[in-house]
Amino acid sequence: MREITAAVARGPGTHAVERVTLDDPEPDEVLVDVRATGVCHTDYHAYTSDDTDFPVVLGHESAGVVEAVGDQVRTVEPGDRVVLWVLPTCGDCEHCASGRPYLCQARRDTRGRMPDGTRRLSRDGAPIDHFYAQSSFASMAVVPERQVVPVDDDLPFAIGALLGCGASTGLGAVSNVAGVESGETVAVFGCGGVGASAILAASAISAGEIVAVDIDADTLETMRELGATRTVDASAEDPVDAIDAALGGVDYALECIGSPATVAQSIASLRPGGTAVVTGTSATDPAELDLGRFTSGISVVGNIVGFTRPRVDIPRYAAMYANGDLDLDALLTHRYDVTELDEAFDALDAGDGIRGVVEFTPGA
Repeated sequence: MREITAAVARGPGTHAVERVTLDDPEPDEVLVDVRATGVCHTDYHAYTSDDTDFPVVLGHESAGVVEAVGDQVRTVEPGDRVVLWVLPTCGDCEHCASGRPYLCQARRDTRGRMPDGTRRLSRDGAPIDHFYAQSSFASMAVVPERQVVPVDDDLPFAIGALLGCGASTGLGAVSNVAGVESGETVAVFGCGGVGASAILAASAISAGEIVAVDIDADTLETMRELGATRTVDASAEDPVDAIDAALGGVDYALECIGSPATVAQSIASLRPGGTAVVTGTSATDPAELDLGRFTSGISVVGNIVGFTRPRVDIPRYAAMYANGDLDLDALLTHRYDVTELDEAFDALDAGDGIRGVVEFTPGA
């Protein structure tokens, strides 16, 4: 075991940077020296929720360097640069066996724990919960081998962290979930980290018209720089009417917010035979849908982390970045120290910027 630095949340909206104990990795686990961790709405929701079990170390999209491995680990070794993937998987269920690990339900069985039901984090003997079997708002993390993806040494840690969840969710929404092809039209509702990544992906495959829908003028201008061919300020006009007037609907509508209103708008913006991809998960209220729309052959599909196959898709996205086909640097608008986590959450809640990362000094 060793002492590490971690942001420990001890109640809704309350945390402190503390020295805590991290146990050594079990035989099928990897100890990673964390260098960068993305700041995601999923962390923020857990941080501010009364439903979260505290204390907990949050953080679930990270990149770093392998420090040590358990004796059953075969895919990485100390010194490897790695991305830490968000979702725990069992490796044995029908979904894992069929190449659809994003459908594995193991993540539901790991709340606050590692897959074996135990914890590796503690302070003065008192256990601290994990988050997505990762807990990477910390200088080091113990992670199951299946969540550790080796990448080239020249991939920046901050970019690798984005690929651990948010960016891959948006990129995969276009390439894996929707299967957008060159020339097809796309509307993206909500242009945070996931939506901006979707616009990058749509531009990379030469989609036809790419419509960015948001309520922030600066964000919309940034989306044009990333590849959007049209923008709609949803605070000033109805996006469904605007899309219909300009294009007669779109082939694909990618909903990246999770509000009942934007889910309904994304479906209403489709042309006959179109597909809505719903990514946002924050809403609890039902959406009011025009069921008559389904008589025009439309489809609605839920997006789980971009249907990502981590060891296939993350290296593919990293190669596209290295080749200049994906400007992932444009997504990274804020960098923070772990002592600035509250500032990072405040910026996220305010919609300030696209994506931020918490960076760690090696050996901290």
